[in-house]
Amino acid sequence: MALFGRSERAERRGTPFDFLIVGLGNPGKEYARTRHNVGEEVVALLAKRCSATLKAGRDKAMVAEVTIEGKRCVLAFPLTFMNLSGQSVGALARRYGIDDPAQLIVAHDELDLPPAQVRVKVGGGLAGNNGLRSITQHLKTQDYLRVRIGIGKPPSKEQGANHVLSRLGKAEREALDVSIQIAADAVEALVGRGPDAAMREFNSR
Repeated sequence: MALFGRSERAERRGTPFDFLIVGLGNPGKEYARTRHNVGEEVVALLAKRCSATLKAGRDKAMVAEVTIEGKRCVLAFPLTFMNLSGQSVGALARRYGIDDPAQLIVAHDELDLPPAQVRVKVGGGLAGNNGLRSITQHLKTQDYLRVRIGIGKPPSKEQGANHVLSRLGKAEREALDVSIQIAADAVEALVGRGPDAAMREFNSR
């Protein structure tokens, strides 16, 4: 199924890439290392593993072109705020010839999972994540691949914003660092072995 609700592609650069891998979060040092930016950390780790550097591009994102499991991949961290992520993701998908939801992998924080738990998912609901909502609106589909990193729920809805944007205690931060490593492994499994194999490996932990 083509993205953007239509079959034609916008102008792209050269040969289409195999995957677009997006880590969600908010730009700016004040948001770094918060629960809401775990997706950004996954993409940064993948870039490090590939000896690549994320650099600012013209699609409102930090971008690196890499090879993972023999596949040409684009790593991206949107420089829009979380709730506008789809602006950047839509532009990147058009530029790199990504026209199938199975070619898009989004790493993001997940309130509905216990802290530091990692799960792989194909499509499904948005779980209140404004980044996913924006991507779905721009791409006209929610059937893309997700690597979900649990951050747990706040004590009340009123504390939601503070929960996702606050700094973490040492123990939770250390657990989340481990989950980011696992999430990066899950992305590599999605690229190399496909969603069924990745879900079998990572959703049974």
